[in-house]
This record gives sequence, C-alpha cells and structure tokens, in this order.
Amino acid sequence: MDKTAEFDYLVLGGGTAGAVLAARLAEEPETSVCLVEAGPSDEGDWRILELWNWVNLLGTELDYDYVIEPQERGNGLIRHSRGKMLGGCSSHNSAIAFRTPDVDLKTWEQVGAAGWGPEDARPYFDRLFDRVNIETVLSGNTCSEAFVDAARQAGFPPVRFNDEELREGVGWLQLNARGAIRQSSSVAYLHPIGELPPTLTLLTDTKVHRILLDGHGDAVGAETDRGTISARREVVVCCGAFDTPKLLMLSGIGPADHLYDVGVSSLVDLPGVGEHLLDHPEGVVMWESTRPVPAMSRQGWEAALFARTDPSAEEPDVMFHFGTSAFDLNTVQLGYPTAEQAFCLTPNVMRARSEGVVRLRSRDPSTPPVIDFRYFTDPDGYDDRVITEGVKLARAIAEQPALRPWVKRELAPGPGVRSDEEISEYARRTANTVYHPAGTCRMGAADDPRAVVDPQLRVRGVGRLRVADASVFPTMIGTNPCITCMMIGEKCADLVKETAAPAPLAERNLVI
Repeated sequence: MDKTAEFDYLVLGGGTAGAVLAARLAEEPETSVCLVEAGPSDEGDWRILELWNWVNLLGTELDYDYVIEPQERGNGLIRHSRGKMLGGCSSHNSAIAFRTPDVDLKTWEQVGAAGWGPEDARPYFDRLFDRVNIETVLSGNTCSEAFVDAARQAGFPPVRFNDEELREGVGWLQLNARGAIRQSSSVAYLHPIGELPPTLTLLTDTKVHRILLDGHGDAVGAETDRGTISARREVVVCCGAFDTPKLLMLSGIGPADHLYDVGVSSLVDLPGVGEHLLDHPEGVVMWESTRPVPAMSRQGWEAALFARTDPSAEEPDVMFHFGTSAFDLNTVQLGYPTAEQAFCLTPNVMRARSEGVVRLRSRDPSTPPVIDFRYFTDPDGYDDRVITEGVKLARAIAEQPALRPWVKRELAPGPGVRSDEEISEYARRTANTVYHPAGTCRMGAADDPRAVVDPQLRVRGVGRLRVADASVFPTMIGTNPCITCMMIGEKCADLVKETAAPAPLAERNLVI
C-alpha cells in the first residue's frame, strides 16, 4: 500500500458488521471503500470455515483471547475469545442464528434509539437473509433429542426459532451455515475475494493505531502499521465491544480524566465511551452419561430452551444451550470432576443487568484493554437470582423420563450443592461467558448523557465518524447477537448513504 492512500469511506474492522457494511457501501458505482482488518483472510482456511472446528480456534493465533480483570462476585478466570480474522466473531463462533427479538428492539426505541424498532429492522433482516444462508439443525443426535423431549415433559412447548416471536419453549437451533460450512459475514458478503468489485479495497493483516481528526473535529482517516489511510467522506469503526472503545480512546475520544491518566490527549470528552459493558453470563450443569454420547453434531450445541425463572415475568429471562460434551472449561479449574462421556445445560442470563467497563491499559495500541465486566454486581441481585434458578431448572429437566436414563451422575455442581446460597456460589464462581460483549458505545437520544452515538450511529462531538457493531447496543438483547450485528451493518450502510457528509473541498490540517 502507498504510504498515504485515500478513499471515500474507511471501514475499520472487517468483522461481523464491518464486512457487511463495506460490501454494501461498495455497491455504489461511483465510490471507493477501504475495509481494514487486523487479522488474516478466512478464505480457503478450513480451520475457520468448517463449523465443527470452532472450539479448536479458542486460544490460537486467530483469537484475541482477552483476559478480564479479577471479579469480586464472578469468575475472574474467564478468557474472552474474539475472532482475529476476516469475518470476526462470525468466523469464530458456533453460528447460532437468531433475529433480534421484537421486545428488545422495542426497548431500544423506548430508550432513545429512534428508527430501530421491529418494523424498521425487518427489511434489513430480510436483506441479509438473502445473502446469509440459514438452516435448522436436523442432527439426529439421540442425546439432544432426549433433552428436547425432557423439556417438553417438563411443560415447555415446542417452538420454531425465527419463525415466530421469541417465547418460552424448546426447539432446534438455526445456524448461519450451509451444510458443514459456516456462513459468516465474510463468506456471505466478501467471498470470493478475487471477485470483489473495484470499488472495494480489502486490507487484511493491517492494524489500526488511531483515528485521525482534523482541526474542525472531523474524522479524516486512520493511522495504521502500513501507513496513513485517508477518508474523503466518512470513517466507520466496527471493531467490537472491546476494541471500538479502545480505538476511540486511543484517538482522544472518551472520558477526559481517564485519557489524561494514560497519557492520551483528550480531543473530545465523551464520558460514555467504554462504559455500559454488557454480556450474557452463563452457568453450567453437567452430567456424566450412562452411555456414549453420539458424536454426530454440527457444532456441539444444537438445541435450546427459553424459560421464565420468575413466573410473573412477561418474557423468558433464561436461555439454555444443550451441549453434547463435557463443558468443563471452568469447573475443572476449581476441582470439579469431569468425564469423557458427558452432556450439559448452560443457563444464561438473557438480559443481564450488571454493567462493566473497558479502559485503556496504556497509550500503546498493541496493549490489550482493561476489561472489567463486574459480573453479578447489579444492585438488586437480578443476575444472581436468574442464574441460580436456572441451575435448579436444569436439574429438574434432567429428572424427566426422557433424559433421566442418560444420567449416571451429576458432575457439577454435584449432589452436595443444594441450597440457594450454595448454588449461587457455585454458579457465580464457575460462570462462563457466551462471548457476547456489547454496549460500550451505547446508542441513544440527544439528551442521554450515557450515549456515545446517536440513532444514525454518529459519534457525538465528532464529524464524519460512526460506529457499527455490538458496542452500540442500548440494552442487551435476549439471544445470540451475531445476526443482530449483521443487521446493524446492513442498516448502517443505508444511514451512511442517506446522510454522509460531502467530501471536503480542500485539505484540512490533521490534529497530531
């Protein structure tokens, strides 16, 4: 690449939303788009493309594998996997595909994200499903079938996910896949890379150090390890809930007092950057099986249950993934037994209320950020109650006639853990993440002091700069967020086309 290259649009981050956004912007014939990705291309790499192998990517050179801060009430040993390749986490996950529940999009509107309600989002889901193949799991795995039958015996109705509004019930998951091959945003929108339109330039293995602003407070490009890239019209950041706030803060956009502490000059004091970190914390109940658990599975997690731990609640508050293996990542570290033949249920808090924070560790762009989720610290104890009741419900399902014959013994938490206090202690100390960080550049109305971007995804106080990824979630959604992030990429493309600033008429001095 030339030392300085210039394009109309610069998309930073070729992940779940960024790949979609760049591809859509590049459909305009008289434009130029540059998509910058820190990791390698996924094209032709069967470690990435073959869906069953996703778990083997954890902790490799294709994973940022972020360490979190010690947790007062949760599990500080959690490592947060983030995809370090084209397609981002959509190239790295288990490909579970859900439309955003209508109730969550209505909440987004109610808290200030005008234009993001169910009817507004529907055409973008329809558009992406024209590109992203979705298939319902038909595994024939007898252990998974026993779970589905047991949940129905426990009183939960069968549901067809994505064919109806989300409600209590059990069913087979849908995957963004085509047979054994994942349908990541990169596969669906960028492959084959050799046939990309001339309007789109793709730079992989390129690390962004900071966003460049001019003297008027407009974003005009980015400094990378391969030189400066200039943007005539707009810069859009799509680096995810950890690295988007990190990049903004490295660029002088964020809470001024924190930037001062780490030696970064404050250009725009925006206190909400890095705040409001959300996630789906999950527990695990694991059993040794009386018989071999069939290996036949697309990706190991093919059925799910949505339930209410609070009978008075209007919506489900806990989601269970059913796994046909020993999910002992955190339990073994704390001395719980495991087994070669095992299965599990993982109750996760669908709309967890605890909020964490992302901060810079230093001004060095190569240094990982400080990530503190503050799990299970919400003032009213909601997250703790939901996960505790979720463990109890998982046990009740395992006692149903369809699944009971598969149970040899409960490995974790084990039969000695019975009281609510004991269950809570176990669930919090062994909790994992469903790898769904969100909310650190929250979208909101003009009068929301915590908002970082407006409903057009424009960063407050900065011209020609937007964010499009899970960091803009105003509230946590109740399902796996991959498809929601793709939808954000689709909608952002239209927002940019409708409201993008015109190209500047003259050179402007950069703020160094």
